[in-house]
This record gives sequence, structure tokens and C-alpha cells, in this order.
Amino acid sequence: MHKITVIPGDGIGPEITAQVLRVLKHVNAPFSYEEAAAGEIALNTMGSLLPESTLESIARNKLAIKGPTTTPVGGGHKSINVSLRQKFDLYANVRPVRTLPNVPCVGQDVNLTIVRENTEDLYAGIERMVDDHTAESIKRITYKGSERIARYGYELAQKTQRKKVAIVHKANIMKMSDGLFLKTSLQVGQEFPQIETRDVIVDNACMQLVTKPQQFEVIVTQNLYGDILSDLCAGLVGGLGVVPGANIGRDIAVFEAVHGSAPDIAGQNKANPTALLQSAVMMLEHVGELKLAQDIMAALIKTLGDANARTADLGGHGNTVTFTDAIIQNLGR
Repeated sequence: MHKITVIPGDGIGPEITAQVLRVLKHVNAPFSYEEAAAGEIALNTMGSLLPESTLESIARNKLAIKGPTTTPVGGGHKSINVSLRQKFDLYANVRPVRTLPNVPCVGQDVNLTIVRENTEDLYAGIERMVDDHTAESIKRITYKGSERIARYGYELAQKTQRKKVAIVHKANIMKMSDGLFLKTSLQVGQEFPQIETRDVIVDNACMQLVTKPQQFEVIVTQNLYGDILSDLCAGLVGGLGVVPGANIGRDIAVFEAVHGSAPDIAGQNKANPTALLQSAVMMLEHVGELKLAQDIMAALIKTLGDANARTADLGGHGNTVTFTDAIIQNLGR
């Protein structure tokens, strides 16, 4: 039994989180649940976007599932996601991207995983004003950060029986920083001779992903490029509402919905729980519950074939609750 920290989040977050927990409880997933707050709701009720009690819960439980949260614009508030990644050294952002049946999309037969370095690069936030008219942001790339994300990517490819890893970079221009990342990743790749390695310049990678995404299996890349490529790939398969995500460190893992909190439809029973449910599937895989993960994915895919069950954003006639009802029915337990 694993105790997990549950962060419902803001906007539609509590609605979709509740439905995901319904599914997990229905299959008797080996979890107990400890709820914690983050986001605007935490700021308004506890005075902090990311309260210390929430951080303590994650540190204690080592596993968390997180609905979408809102970081207020302006006022010096730091992104909750960035804060969590830095606090717990969640160095690997893992984003599986796959075409789901009956989900309207522009990319067919897409099945790839983006492994993004999560703690350094420009997102480390090392900035300064040189003078009143010049700002400077420092891109910091380390051997440690590059080696461990490359190793994670290759080990994931090996574990999931993938045959190809693409290292995405811009070393032709940033010869020291991206050069170090590329050199280090290629060195790690030599330890996995059964996996085909190629390096792809990031702008070319964008074009290749749009024109022929089927050629990619696992992409290993840096923080900024990974952020951009993750959303680009989500756009290929129907948007952020159908793509899961995980932030994984040595001891702690946080699984999350990568879409926004959509306050405009909050409380209206319209939200699609597909992304967060797939993140929960990733969490089951992470703790070795592969059969439960497979069963939930099979039920989800079957449900997506029912127009009366699908939510409106997927061209269906269902809502948040009835969509989940259908998934549970298709689980047949």
C-alpha cells in the first residue's frame, strides 16, 4: 500500500481529480490518499501557493498526483511546477504522446515519449539586468544534469522496448552549453548499442515532428526545448487534454495534468479527465502495477469509442461524471 499526496488544484482540478480517484478506488489500486492544497485556492486560504504542509506531505509520501493549478500573473509568484521540480530535484519530465482512437487529431499513429531535463537550462531562472535597457538570462547546462537525463531516457527506451532515441539540441550554435549536453548524451548512448541513436537540431526536430512524427520513439532533450516540443506533440494528438505527464526524481515522483485549470468551465461538469487519468496510469506503472494500468487504459480507449460517453471537447455528448461512469462500467469489476 502506498500513501499518495493528492493535490486537486484549481478550476476544473477538483472535478477531474475526484473522477480519477473514483477509477483508482474502483480497481482497488494499492493507494491511500492524503489531500493537500496548492495553487490559488491555497494562496487564498493558507497564504501560500505551495504551503509547507503540502511540501511535507510530498516529502513524506514520495508519490503525488496533481490536478491543474493556477499561478497568478504578476506579483512575483513563482510557478508551482517549477518550485516542485527544484524543491524535490524532479529532474525528469516524462511526457508520453500517443494517438488515441476516436480523438480528433492531426497526427496519426503517433506513439512517442519526450524525456525532458527538468531542473536547469534557462528555466533555472538565473537572470539579471545588465543596465536599464539590457536583460541577461544565463543558460546553465551541467554534465550531471545531462548525464542523468540521458541515462533516464535510454533506460526508459530499454524498459519499454523502444529501438530509437533522438537527442534534440542546438549545439551547432550554442557550442559549449548544448555541446556539453550533446556530447554527454552521446556518451551515455554508447552504453546501449541495441538502441539506435541520432541527434537532431531542435528546429529540424520541430519540422520532422510535424511532417513525420512516426519516426520518433523516445526524445531526450533540454528543459526549454522539451517544454516547446511537448506542447507541439500534444497538438498532434488532440491537445493537452489527452496527454499525461510526470516529474520524476531519485526518490519522489509527481504525476500531473499538464493542461490549464480552465476556470471558465469550472463547476459545470464539462471537464475531460483523460489527461489526469493517464497520469494516474503512469503512477500505477511507476509502482509496478502494470496489470491495473493496462486495464484502465483499455477501459479508457473503449470509452472513447462511445460518442454518448465522450466529453464535448472530444466531440461527444457526455460530461465529466458520465464519462467516468462509462470507464468504470467498461472496467467490469
